[in-house]
Amino acid sequence: MWDANELRRRFLESGADDDLPIADAHQHFFDVERNYYPWLADKPVQNFRYGDYDRIRRTFLPDDYFRAAGHHKIVQTVLIEGEWDPADPLGELRWVESLRREHGFPHAMSAQAWLDREDVDAVLDVYGRHPLVRGIRHKPAAVARADHTNDFVAPGSMRDPKWRDGYAKLREHGLLFELQVFWWHFNEAAELARDFPGTQIVINHTGLPADRSEEGLKGWCDALELVAREPNVHLKISGICIPGQRWSVDANTRIVRTAIDVFGARRCSFASNYPVDGVVDRMTDIFDGFKTIAAPYSIANRLALFYDNAVEVYGM
Repeated sequence: MWDANELRRRFLESGADDDLPIADAHQHFFDVERNYYPWLADKPVQNFRYGDYDRIRRTFLPDDYFRAAGHHKIVQTVLIEGEWDPADPLGELRWVESLRREHGFPHAMSAQAWLDREDVDAVLDVYGRHPLVRGIRHKPAAVARADHTNDFVAPGSMRDPKWRDGYAKLREHGLLFELQVFWWHFNEAAELARDFPGTQIVINHTGLPADRSEEGLKGWCDALELVAREPNVHLKISGICIPGQRWSVDANTRIVRTAIDVFGARRCSFASNYPVDGVVDRMTDIFDGFKTIAAPYSIANRLALFYDNAVEVYGM
């Protein structure tokens, strides 16, 4: 395994992609033989954003991850909860602990919690005291763009009082929040960031810019600009796949560079979202694509995007 400090030193001198250390800010491990993930084990989700995900309904462990990473020098990873059995939210942490002991990965974790459930205090208390856990993810209730209004509120949404009561507890436990929601809900996200300025929000998957029409991209960019005004929001650039197409530089350059232009290179992190993004392409190709798109940026900004920012946000 590579030494991160040595790679940083070499990259700052050379600027060569071969020397670039990567802290993968969003990845998953699954063991479908041992553990229960409803979305992988049960009837497939009909509206999965990438289409048919049959190829990833399988076990994916650290050895599989590093085979998929190929030549890329990934030195640290952040594991994001994998929609484990909701009846046993702490079970995934116990399992991830065992992976960490055996393989040395991951280096940080954002775990499963349900902010509007009665067990939220007990669950957050465990996470807040655990050295591996940096945050939690609970996907808030959302609707299709055509059904969304500026005053949207629903049970389990970011404006639901019960959900917000649970969210308010994150700061006392020192936990950040992984926000995975469609970009048209970013007005609610901006409100959440303002109302709870002491809690770090990390937006997952670039706000899910699936609609690549000019109108869709303008809406997404406007939403990014709105939420980027809040200083406690960080953006992960991942999950920008197009159903039925391989990941490509041509398709994604505008997405990546717009995201960086809006948030700034010090408030974004690249991430693989593997194996989920494996529905459309190989991890080697995705990271190669990120490197190609990021090539015009300075050495310091490239190092921040691929490594330093994730290390800072997740305290690795």
